[in-house]
Amino acid sequence: MTRSKPRKLELVLPAGDLNKARFAFNYGADACYGGLAKYSLRKAEVDFNLVTLKKAIDLAHCLGKKFYITFNIFARNYNLKTLESDIKKISKFKPDAFIVSDPGIINFIKKNSLIPIHLSTQANTTNWQSVKFWKEQGIKRIVLARELTLKEIQEIRIKVPDIELEIFVHGAMCISYSGRCLLSATMTGREANQGNCAQPCRWQYKIKNQKFFLEEEKRPGEYFEISEDKEGTYIMNSKDLRLIKYLPDIANAGVVGLKVEGRNKSEYYLSTITGAYRKAVNAFYDGKFKKILPDVLRETEKIAHRDYTTGFLFNDAKDGEIYKDRHPIENYKFLGVLTQNKVQWHKLIARNQIKVQDNVEVLTPDGFYNDKVEEIIDISGERLVVVNPRPPQEFIKIRLNKNYPANSMLRKINSI
Repeated sequence: MTRSKPRKLELVLPAGDLNKARFAFNYGADACYGGLAKYSLRKAEVDFNLVTLKKAIDLAHCLGKKFYITFNIFARNYNLKTLESDIKKISKFKPDAFIVSDPGIINFIKKNSLIPIHLSTQANTTNWQSVKFWKEQGIKRIVLARELTLKEIQEIRIKVPDIELEIFVHGAMCISYSGRCLLSATMTGREANQGNCAQPCRWQYKIKNQKFFLEEEKRPGEYFEISEDKEGTYIMNSKDLRLIKYLPDIANAGVVGLKVEGRNKSEYYLSTITGAYRKAVNAFYDGKFKKILPDVLRETEKIAHRDYTTGFLFNDAKDGEIYKDRHPIENYKFLGVLTQNKVQWHKLIARNQIKVQDNVEVLTPDGFYNDKVEEIIDISGERLVVVNPRPPQEFIKIRLNKNYPANSMLRKINSI
């Protein structure tokens, strides 16, 4: 199959609030996405209102970057009561696009706004005829379904060359097809497609009998064992997506947008993953991708995550895509955010235990540096040997051996 000429890649990061947008932009995001909770599929994790949304959009434009507004719920009638008014209000802020899955909301936007529309992955676009259809409806960019292979993406680009394509390259994945799941609604009354998913697919389940098998009625004699260990069984718990290794293939397939999942993730997670993918994209353009690949792969291991997978990019998902554990992998412990510095003394918002003589890494937008905690004092000036932050955080000062910019991240190898 003929390869498409690579287009300029855009690194698109999640922003659950204004502060997270600042961190994502600071560490290299080209664009962020976020929105009002009532129209978002991450309702519990979204902390935007009309005032802070405008600030986020203005911040993006001041930096020469973009901000996309999510309207990606599948709307019920009651959602429509405020929709037209909110679309008009937000359109005045001049966001760079609305991300939408519901045709009804698309219709509302087309009638009440000139803002471009991106089609959400929730719309489940899996073939080039669907892409062509949505293009004819005025959609500027398609966020393709996560179930597509690289070969299928290449074919879509060839068949419909004049539309922007975007795919998810990193983050948690829903076990249900394109996120269309009723499990949460059935078990808890919280509807996923209204932004209230309780994530029962991640829960621990117990088998009541010693041995338990599934047998499909038309396949007698074929048994699928449901097994568990001492922690339980995890039959619906997907591994996390990581496609950083394959950015050249994705670019050559004609993809424009590289999207990261996680509006509920911390500033540390955003900064680490944004920095890694920014470095990878820049190296791809500079012809140095293979050289930096080991470094960026190691960087993606320094945040809490489940085992990584390439998802459907090269083939259909198998049983090996299920993460069979209760807890995420956490090789590094996030210690806090450096807020100010003065002659090697740094103000720190401490998030986890810090001790004098800790060997630490300091993550900055330019990379990470090894250092050591030489001294710690609290806000009253008392010298400390160890800090166990009272939840959710504690302000202290630490002395390192170098000066680092504000909003740098402090971390250390997790010894637990």
